[in-house]
Amino acid sequence: MTPLKRIHAIVHGQVQGVFFRDYTQRRARHLGLGGWVRNLPDQTVETVFEGEADKVEAMLAWLHEGSPHSRVSAVDAVEEEPIGENEGFFVLY
Repeated sequence: MTPLKRIHAIVHGQVQGVFFRDYTQRRARHLGLGGWVRNLPDQTVETVFEGEADKVEAMLAWLHEGSPHSRVSAVDAVEEEPIGENEGFFVLY
């Protein structure tokens, strides 16, 4: 069985109003990850995603690149204990 990994990240830069959440959801679903993404009042984006470790690492690498119109300046990410939340990836409002 492939080990699971969970990441909680805050993405800084020009990441709101540029479809960043939508692209994040698409990428996570493509990788088969579960979790969520949402905008925060300070103009950052928060996301939590969980799944196979190699796919989580690929998602984390993608966050540093961002969506086509975003400009990511930093990603603060911490690893958390997986909780089995690997079904469905949602945009929270």
